[in-house]
Amino acid sequence: MGDSQVNELAASANARGLAALRSGDFATAIDCHRVAAEADPESGALQRNLATACRAAGDDEGEIAALKAAIALDARDFIAWLRTAQLRTRRGEESQALSAWHAVIQMSQAIGELPPLLAEEVAQGQRVIAGIQAKLTQGMETRVSSRLEMLQGRDARRARAFLDAATGKRQIFNDRCSGLHYPFLPADEFFDDDLFPWFDQLAAQADKIRAEAVHVLANCRHLFRPYVQMPKGGHAGPWAVLDGKLDWSACFLWEYGTRNEALAEHCPATFAALDAVPMARIPNRAPTAFFSVLKPGKVIPPHTGVTNTRAIIHLPLVVPPKCGFRVGGEEREWIEGKPFAFSDTIDHEAWNHGEEDRILLIFDAWNPHLSQVEQDAIIEFCDVADSLGLSPQEHDIGR
Repeated sequence: MGDSQVNELAASANARGLAALRSGDFATAIDCHRVAAEADPESGALQRNLATACRAAGDDEGEIAALKAAIALDARDFIAWLRTAQLRTRRGEESQALSAWHAVIQMSQAIGELPPLLAEEVAQGQRVIAGIQAKLTQGMETRVSSRLEMLQGRDARRARAFLDAATGKRQIFNDRCSGLHYPFLPADEFFDDDLFPWFDQLAAQADKIRAEAVHVLANCRHLFRPYVQMPKGGHAGPWAVLDGKLDWSACFLWEYGTRNEALAEHCPATFAALDAVPMARIPNRAPTAFFSVLKPGKVIPPHTGVTNTRAIIHLPLVVPPKCGFRVGGEEREWIEGKPFAFSDTIDHEAWNHGEEDRILLIFDAWNPHLSQVEQDAIIEFCDVADSLGLSPQEHDIGR
């Protein structure tokens, strides 16, 4: 039989099958569509038509076989995957349904805008995924909650992040450095407090530091400047709402390794506290330390910093209600007088939905996973880079 005859046979059988399907004669529809699919075994569309007839007749096994055949012909057959996901859901086969729906969602994102009916079917699939994941999460929580309660510190935080990520409750973020990147360091959102044994020493000075910050803000307002100052003519992007404004302002005690002597008489306790902790010290680059003020109703948009060789320390000084901070998949509230450290190369944002200024002391320390030898190597590298005129001081919006 020639190709034209095959095509005619497939087309004729398909037409008879569609007519039988419209009239409700599902058995005849299946027979005709099977003849069409056998006549043209390279046609995924004919396999889908056969699957539709089987679905109408309640023949799940026939529908599964036809959809598998369609997907075998084209692994990105969106409609075949969609019907497979719906069939698995209908049969209560949650594992296979979840896998199929994930394929549908992924393909739909690549396709872009869908016709309204298909878009609603995909939306239904997203609801199915959410329901299955909720059941999975509940089951996981029931079985492992007692074990999680036995964990403490970093073990508890990492185990919780693992469980939440595995059950679709949170995203895991990688670090993104716009400048110096040191390989193989852990991409942790918040560093564990026990990596900074001097935190208690810093916290003990919080009241004195707070008093000096409030004094400077009240009496030396001219020493504060907008934290975001983009180059003129550049694209401010998400920073446009803060660019050149005091909505997020900073009063620098140290800036790129230079001490601000104009503040020395106003902030002796703060300078003493900073001198007593191991800030990162790189000539012409670090440390940077400043009082950070975020005005009421203002938001710092999601962003990432320059280098993963540093840890950013926040010492909260004045924290009104409705303030918050997110790094990666974890949100925290600032607690006055309690420092913490995080990696600003991981996506982070902050907000002040309260009615008063939020004030922090922020400064750089070395990433605690770097050895002294590695710190010295970084210092040497930066010295050579500076000698070649490679400036580190542009567009460092992190912290």
